[in-house]
Amino acid sequence: MNDKKLSINNLLGIKYLNLADVDLIFETADYFKEVINRSIKKVPVLRDLTIANLFFENSTRTKLSFELAQKRLSSEIINFSSAQSSLKKGESLIDTVNNILAMKVDIIVIRHPDPGAAMFLSKNVNSCIINAGDGTHEHPTQALLDAYSLKEKLGNLEGKKIVIVGDILHSRVALSNIFLLKMLGADVKLCGPKTLMPYYAESLGVSLEMDLSKAIKWCDAANMLRVQNERMDQSYFPSIHEYTSLYGLGLPLLKTLNKEIVVLHPGPINRGVEITSELADSKQAIILDQVQNGVAIRMAVIYLLASKLIIP
Repeated sequence: MNDKKLSINNLLGIKYLNLADVDLIFETADYFKEVINRSIKKVPVLRDLTIANLFFENSTRTKLSFELAQKRLSSEIINFSSAQSSLKKGESLIDTVNNILAMKVDIIVIRHPDPGAAMFLSKNVNSCIINAGDGTHEHPTQALLDAYSLKEKLGNLEGKKIVIVGDILHSRVALSNIFLLKMLGADVKLCGPKTLMPYYAESLGVSLEMDLSKAIKWCDAANMLRVQNERMDQSYFPSIHEYTSLYGLGLPLLKTLNKEIVVLHPGPINRGVEITSELADSKQAIILDQVQNGVAIRMAVIYLLASKLIIP
């Protein structure tokens, strides 16, 4: 690893990164991916730091991935559960975090249902903040691991055609992916029902396609998003069956192509809804690669931000 530094002190969203930051994160992730594939999977680089994971939303993959990344770096970890916290008694988010920081915590990883929560914290508490997903806003480490996984399969993403399919409206993964893929020079298309397409979609510099078969024939890779029922306060399509018939992806469609595309999914997978089990378990899907790369990317992000605390 080299002594380059990130331009940021917090990871709040992809839109605050520059290309040099992304290259450095990917370069560092290459090293850590080698580490986690060794027989001894830990490095003692952050054994003097304490990291608090504050998850105000349910999470399996992201929470486990961050925890494992932190353990692989040998840091101390505090896991915070909002369900058993004083927030239930009316304590503010800032007071809760400041009380945690008073215990000499160095880095806060936060997932929160409100867009802008990570930014709000960064402006009101004295700590390094890593956004693990804020409402429908951004999920920067997911976009980083998605793009890193794509680069492994496709090489340089300049000029590559990537389609993001499904519930764009409620997806923080989609927004972060759009920002990052465009930064890396990819051509991005969105595909899904009009009711699940944000009104500002085209202002993001992407194109729209409502027909899945046309989008799949166009692309080099497809990122299949989950329908986020938990964020919906009304019905956006007549039925799951109709959604699947129009926007569910399976091997039969892929077999009609004269090329092989890469298929991603940020998880959790609704098998038989946005993607069939047969496709999810096929060699064209890189879902488990994304999971492994997620640990390496999060190790890289934590290490690079922590190095700015240790060596200003």
